[in-house]
Amino acid sequence: MDYATPTSSAIKEDEEKEATVLTTTSTITSKTADLRQAATEKARIAAQGVQNKATQIKNAAGEKAQQFRSYAGDKASTLKEEAGNKATVVKQAATEKYEHTKAKAKDVHASSEDYIREHPTKCILGAFGVGLLIGLLARRR
Repeated sequence: MDYATPTSSAIKEDEEKEATVLTTTSTITSKTADLRQAATEKARIAAQGVQNKATQIKNAAGEKAQQFRSYAGDKASTLKEEAGNKATVVKQAATEKYEHTKAKAKDVHASSEDYIREHPTKCILGAFGVGLLIGLLARRR
């Protein structure tokens, strides 16, 4: 028998093996395409989920920022009102003290004037004494 020449049964076996390999290759290619498509779909779904979550977080952050802005505005208004009230109270107290001091100064001025009119000699001598004392102290220096 000649080993170099294939027999018809060997050719038939080789053809069957080739057909099996082609079928298997075709099946593997088909399954690979299906897996790739499924992976792509899952990746798209995951990306969409991440995008949705990011949008939710962004919206929640915006709402929190708006709440904080509103709270800060309310607090600022309250503080402004309280500061205005305290300023009014301080202004009234200062005005009352000023008026009281002004009236007291007028009374002291009037009583000093009356005393000087009643005792002119004592006042002139007192003023002379104070002037002399200041002059002596200034000369020492």
